[in-house]
Amino acid sequence: MSEYKLDIHQDTPRRTLIHRLWRHYLKGHWPWLLVAAVLVVIEGSALGLLSYLVQPMFDNIFVQGNADDVIWIALAIFIVFTARALGGFGQRTITLTVGLRVITDMQKDMLSHLIRLDSAFFGQHSPGALIERVRGDTQALKNFASTALINLGRDSISLVALLTVAMMADWRWTLFALVGLPLLSVPIAGLRRLILKTTRNSREISSVMSMRLDEIFHGINAIKQNNLEPHEDDRFAKETDRFYKYQRRSEIGKAAMPAMIDLVAGFGFVFVVIYGGYQIIDGEKTIGEFMSFFTAMALIFDPLRRLSNISGAFQSASASLERIFSVLDLRPRISNPARSMAAPVDVANCDVVLDDVRFAYGEQPVLRGLSLTAPAGKMTALVGASGAGKSTIFNLLTRLVDPQEGRICLGDQAINQLDLTELRALYSVVSQDSALFDETIRQNILLGNLQADDDRLTQAAREALVEEYTQHLEAGLDTLAGPRGSNLSGGQRQRVAIARALLRDAPILLLDEATSALDTRTEKLIQQTLEDLAKRKTTLVIAHRLSTVMNADLIHVLEQGQVVESGTHQELLAKGGAYYRLHSTFEH
Repeated sequence: MSEYKLDIHQDTPRRTLIHRLWRHYLKGHWPWLLVAAVLVVIEGSALGLLSYLVQPMFDNIFVQGNADDVIWIALAIFIVFTARALGGFGQRTITLTVGLRVITDMQKDMLSHLIRLDSAFFGQHSPGALIERVRGDTQALKNFASTALINLGRDSISLVALLTVAMMADWRWTLFALVGLPLLSVPIAGLRRLILKTTRNSREISSVMSMRLDEIFHGINAIKQNNLEPHEDDRFAKETDRFYKYQRRSEIGKAAMPAMIDLVAGFGFVFVVIYGGYQIIDGEKTIGEFMSFFTAMALIFDPLRRLSNISGAFQSASASLERIFSVLDLRPRISNPARSMAAPVDVANCDVVLDDVRFAYGEQPVLRGLSLTAPAGKMTALVGASGAGKSTIFNLLTRLVDPQEGRICLGDQAINQLDLTELRALYSVVSQDSALFDETIRQNILLGNLQADDDRLTQAAREALVEEYTQHLEAGLDTLAGPRGSNLSGGQRQRVAIARALLRDAPILLLDEATSALDTRTEKLIQQTLEDLAKRKTTLVIAHRLSTVMNADLIHVLEQGQVVESGTHQELLAKGGAYYRLHSTFEH
């Protein structure tokens, strides 16, 4: 079974990332983005207008003392500030709203995509790492959208407007002030690469940290029982220290960009003050022209600094986009056939057949040419030592995994030719690992059949002996099960899982150590319920305790991925072979 490649370690072209983001998430919001762009122009150009008004304010009012110009200049400045305020509020509101909508849609798409990948994928990638992809990386994009994108539009317009005013005042002064900026291209390019690399590393380490936390909180009892608190402290501390190291480098790189711009700006202003000062002394330029230019240039470096920060923020966002799209680019290896065949109409009368099936996890073979039949409407038991391949057979039947060789059929129909949803609807499964969710007991049972009415749910809860303990709970079936069913005992969780299978009422019943967590009394009662249910279904049972399968119509004994014996309980005991040895080992 080959490994899913999730992480991207090569540079994806920025244009490709932006194009995908636009095509899949931003394009549908273009009318609002157009409105935001107009408002950005209004807000961004306000600084240019303000610096332009400085010249008549100084020359006409402060130098010449022209009282007629006071009102209109004051009113014009007020209008500029009002337009800037309204434009800024409007474009921020629109940009943040669209950004939140995009992030929400992206998180929905990622989860929808992830839960449809094969089970093998989740064996290769921890829950913590996947949570970090869905939540952490999209949150990083949200931060970029809420700050950097707003600044990008506003500051770009401001930069153009202020440069225009500065050039109108004196193009030579402008060149003096900006002459050093081209020299920054090489160091800024190096800083961008540094920021992208360190951000990638910090996002990867953040995934490991999430994985560690997930393991710690779900394994807290084992940690306490084995006095592992110092060990877990040390492991998590090492990851946080690594995260600190890479994140610090990234932030230093971001901080260096505006610092270099300020340094170059300082040298530029030295030349402007010297050159422009002599021109004013000689009467070639007015104080108003110089103050308009000086205001424009003083204001211009703030947008420049923020735009340089955006470059660093964009590198961080690019790293998150790469990680997000690397998830969305994965394709499940187990999927519907190009042309799905209809499931047999009479599934209840179809044998379950495995013919010369071979399967391996990686390089470790599990099933070695296994062939067996589970007759329709009968109970078939699979017994054998741990690692013989019993649970793997259930995974193959439900197509959580596919065999490397061989054929699995329901009647004459190969299951890999059936629609996955239809195929899995044919099974009710109860495993030894009863998966419960942090919802009420009622909702956990209803997962077996979301359309079931209260009467059917109550019947399933009664037959699985769930009511036996919920009747003593204040909220009854509406009691919260807790995370992973933590508010219930192991036996109570198992009964909820059995009730879920009873409510599902599918034609094929798969029981994997279904009563392993029950006490002796409850096991006998549940066992009788399951045996009654099995009389009208095709049932496959996995059990280590052979007493639970003595009444099976057919027992297959597995050793090293092959069926070595088949027969009833009495027939197999009489043979004195593998089943007899298992019976002697586990029952005495």
